[in-house]
Amino acid sequence: MDSLQPMDLLVAEINQHNYHYYTMDTPLLSDKEYDALYDQLVQLEKDTGIVLPNSPTQRVGAELLKGFDPHRHLAPLWSLDKAQNMDQLSNWNNRAIKLVTEYNNNNPDDLLPDLCYAVELKFDGLTLNLTYTNGRLVQAATRGNGVTGEGILAQVKTIKSVPLTIPYTEGTIEVQGEGIMNLSVLSNYNLQAAEPLKNARNAAAGALRNLNPKATAERRLNAYFYNVGYSDAVEFKDHREMMGFLQNNQFKVNPFIAYFEDFDDVMEELLKIVERRSSLDYLIDGAVIKLVDMRTREVLGYTDKFPRWAVAYKFEAEETTTVLESVSWEVGRTGKITPVARVEAVELAGVTVQNCTLNNIGDIERKNLKYALGARVFIRRSNDVIPEILGKVPEEADGEEIVFPTTCPSCDFPLEQKGAHLFCNNRLNCKPQLIGRITHFASRDAMDIDTFSVMTAELLYSELGVREPADLYTVAFDDLVTLDRFGEKKANNLLQALENSKERDLASFLFGLGIPNTGKATTRMLAEHYRDLSLVMAATIEELVVLPDVGEIVAESIVNFFADPRMRAGIDRMLALGVQAKAPEEARVVSTDSFFSGKTVVLTGTLHKLTRDEAAERLEALGAKVTGSVSAKTDLVIAGEKAGSKLAKAQKLGIQVIEDEDEFIRLLGLDAKPE
Repeated sequence: MDSLQPMDLLVAEINQHNYHYYTMDTPLLSDKEYDALYDQLVQLEKDTGIVLPNSPTQRVGAELLKGFDPHRHLAPLWSLDKAQNMDQLSNWNNRAIKLVTEYNNNNPDDLLPDLCYAVELKFDGLTLNLTYTNGRLVQAATRGNGVTGEGILAQVKTIKSVPLTIPYTEGTIEVQGEGIMNLSVLSNYNLQAAEPLKNARNAAAGALRNLNPKATAERRLNAYFYNVGYSDAVEFKDHREMMGFLQNNQFKVNPFIAYFEDFDDVMEELLKIVERRSSLDYLIDGAVIKLVDMRTREVLGYTDKFPRWAVAYKFEAEETTTVLESVSWEVGRTGKITPVARVEAVELAGVTVQNCTLNNIGDIERKNLKYALGARVFIRRSNDVIPEILGKVPEEADGEEIVFPTTCPSCDFPLEQKGAHLFCNNRLNCKPQLIGRITHFASRDAMDIDTFSVMTAELLYSELGVREPADLYTVAFDDLVTLDRFGEKKANNLLQALENSKERDLASFLFGLGIPNTGKATTRMLAEHYRDLSLVMAATIEELVVLPDVGEIVAESIVNFFADPRMRAGIDRMLALGVQAKAPEEARVVSTDSFFSGKTVVLTGTLHKLTRDEAAERLEALGAKVTGSVSAKTDLVIAGEKAGSKLAKAQKLGIQVIEDEDEFIRLLGLDAKPE
C-alpha cells in the first residue's frame, strides 16, 4: 500500500490539473511544470509495473480493438422534435402551454409552475452516453438507436475533458454530452495531416468510432455535457440544479446557456446565437429549448419519438455538398495566381453559392481535389465570406483533373512556384497586376484618391495607357472627358482628388507603393523611424532587421523593392510631378503608461463608435502594437459586433478579450459617443 500512496497522490494531482486545463480553461501550471509531473508518473508506473485505473497515462489510447460491443443504455436517449422556423417554434410552445393548462385545470391541488425555458447550443458532433458507477467511468457508448449503442470506452477515455472519476460516488448515473473537434484543432491537424479531414463533425464521429484508440487520441477531441439521463439515487428539482450537479462533478458544461420566463426572450436569444455562431470554435447546427421544471417534464412526457418538453431549433446549414464544375485562375496585384472554383448552384446559409475559394495549388492537392472536376465536394460558408471547398465526398469516384497552369492566364508569362503558390513575375506587362497596383495606390488607406475605383483603373489602363501610379499624375482634363461615363464634373473631381493626394504623408505613400510583405503597420513604422523617403530607400538589410517586427524576409523585400530601377524611376517621376510624401512635422507622441502600453492588440468585428482605423491609431498612440492576426504573442483582442474566427482563437488561447465597446472607449480615454 505504501508504494501506491505517492502514485495515488500524483494521479490525483495531475487529474486535477487536467480538469482546470481542459474543462475550466484555467491552467494552474505551465506546460513545462505539467510535463515534469506527467513524466514522473510515467516513470513511477514503469518502475512499479502498476497503473491505476484513473491514471491520465491511459488517455493516450489502448491497443487496436477487434470491434465494438453493443451497449444497452440504462435509460432511452430520445431524439428531439425539430422546428425549422419561428412559427414552428411557437407551435411547440403553444402545445406545451396547452398541456400544462389542461393538467392544472384537472389537478388544482398539484399545480405546475409557470413555464420557464432553458436555451442551449445544439452541438454538431457525436452524442456520448457515459456510465459512472460509484464515481468511476465504467462505460461510454454512442447513441445508436436510442436504446442500444456501441461501447466506445477506450476511445472516450482519450478525451481529456471527460472525467475518469467524479466526486459523486453514491450509485450509478448516465450522463449525456457531445463529442466534438474544435475548429482550431481541426485547422492545426490538417496543416500536418497527410490526408486532411473534411469537417469537424465527421472528424469527431470518425475518431470516436475508430477501432484504434491511438488514432482517436491524435484528434484531440473535446466534449460538452448537458444531461443526466439516468440515476439510481440522485434527483433534480429543475434543469439549473442538474447543470450545477454536472459542473460540481467536473463535467465540462458549455457557458452559453440562458434561462427565460418569457418566450419572446427565447426567440431573441436564438437570433443572438445565430449572430454568434460564426465566432464559435466549434460547429453548432441549432439550439435546444427545454422546459426547466422537472415535474413539468414528467407530466408532459413523450410522444413515440420525442419529449414534449424540449425542441431543437435548426439553423440554416453552413456546410453542404455540390458539384465542382470548373476552376479558373485569377491574377492578383502581387502576381499571385489564385484558383477560383465554380460549383453547381446551391443554397447555403441563406444565399445561393456558385463560386468558392481554393486558396492555392497546395490547397488543392492537400484536400485531394486534384481529380475532382465533375465530382461532388463538401463546401462551407461562415461569417459572410466566400465559401470554401473542404474536400471531395469520400464515396465519390475521381472526376476530371484540375490542370495547374504553367503560364500566366493573363499575359502568358511562365509561372514560378513558391511554396504552395504560383506567381507571375511579369510585373511590367501583366494587366491584372498593373490594375491591382494602381487601385491599391489610390485606395483609402494609401493615397486616398477620392472617386477612384477598379473600374476607373481599368478604363485609364485601356484608353489612356496608364500603366503605373506615376502615370495617374499625367492624366489631363481633355483626355478624361473623351472617356465613357466621364463628363466634365467627374473629370474635374478626379483631377482635384489626384491633386489633393500629392499632400499625403510618407506612411500613406509607402503603403501605396505595395512593397511586398509589408502592411500599414510596417510602412508607418518606417515613416516614423526614418522621416525621409530617401533614407527609407537607402536603408540596408542590416539596418532594417533591428527595427520592430522587421525580420529577414521583410527587410529583403524592402531593400529589393527600392533596388529595382523601374520602381525607383516611378517614384522619381511622382516626386517630380509634385507628390510630397512628407513625414509629419512632429514625431507622434506615444504613451508609455496607459492600459495598452506595450501590449500587442488585435481588432476584430465591427465597432460602432469609431472606425477600425481610428481605433488602431488611438491604440498605437497609447503605446500598443496593433496586428492583424491572433497568436500566442497577442495580449488583447478588441471584439466588435460579428467578431469571427479571431475571437474564437483568442478564447481558445486564453487571451484577454474586450467585447464591451463602451469599456474599450473608456480605456482609450475617449468619451462614449451617442449611438
